[in-house]
Amino acid sequence: METSDRNDSTKSIPAINGPVATDALGATLMHEHVFVLTPALQVAYPGFRGWDPDVQIPAARRYLTELVGAGIDTIVDVTTVDTGRDVSHVLRAAEGTGLQIVVATGMQTERHLPRALSDEARYPTPRTPEELDELFMRDATVGVQGTDVKAGIIKCASDLAGLTPDVERVLRASARVQVETGLPITTHTHAQARTGFDQQRVLAEEGADLERVVIGHSGDTTDLDYLERLIAAGSIVGMDRFGEAGAMLVSLDERVDTIVSLCERGYADRIVISHDHCCYVDWVPRDQAPSPDGHQYISRAVLPRMRERGVTDEQIRQMLVDTPRRLFEGRAS
Repeated sequence: METSDRNDSTKSIPAINGPVATDALGATLMHEHVFVLTPALQVAYPGFRGWDPDVQIPAARRYLTELVGAGIDTIVDVTTVDTGRDVSHVLRAAEGTGLQIVVATGMQTERHLPRALSDEARYPTPRTPEELDELFMRDATVGVQGTDVKAGIIKCASDLAGLTPDVERVLRASARVQVETGLPITTHTHAQARTGFDQQRVLAEEGADLERVVIGHSGDTTDLDYLERLIAAGSIVGMDRFGEAGAMLVSLDERVDTIVSLCERGYADRIVISHDHCCYVDWVPRDQAPSPDGHQYISRAVLPRMRERGVTDEQIRQMLVDTPRRLFEGRAS
């Protein structure tokens, strides 16, 4: 498979500081986070686990500036409302960095939606799927949190719990909003349980374009049969947990080996790479926070190892530049 040359399909997509032309996205990390928070805990216990925006936001700004210096032009922040998305914090963190940040709509529902949206609450009557469509569409077409920052990608999920009623509702709403807006979809999966297959089936049933779906966390398995079947169905595989986020499941060497094998089989243009890293996250105590390599781990450790294993600069460009651009433009591989 080969990535097509530059053509006239360039378009603008929404980003945190305004529209960005797809040919200006540059090196793009497709599955990252700036801040991940637990809103209810932060309201009930201000400063929970060290969160102080006056400290953490300037620290993130310095950190993101260094990331640009390491050769990264764009990150896709897949933080959703249920994982503490707050574009006001991201706007402040991005200011002056030169980094382009695309933000997400959708929900990272792995079992139950928030009670106000869940059918399982069932009083007085079940909620309708259209309510999710309306919320996601508002983010994509009006703006997020009352700002003029529009979402540029849709996030949905499934994990070991499988297709619970709420998980399926989010998947179907995500697909319908993709059909209406043309936005790409990115997912959270449990790769070792092969949950990407259910995601593809449900999304396709609602008319989603699987060429514009990234099946996330696919690097959490070395099962090449699973990965090739996801690709054969049309999707891009997200090898997007380099660093601490995925080290407990699959080692760095195993992750690189899997990418090498896929490249050898001609799939370099069906892969995106990333970390799933946060500048700040309140899910873990601060003494367990991720290492300072963070969003630079791919630049510092992964790309050199790929090159040592024979992955070419053209294949790396496909994963970091060409495939993200193609995903946002809506071009087929």
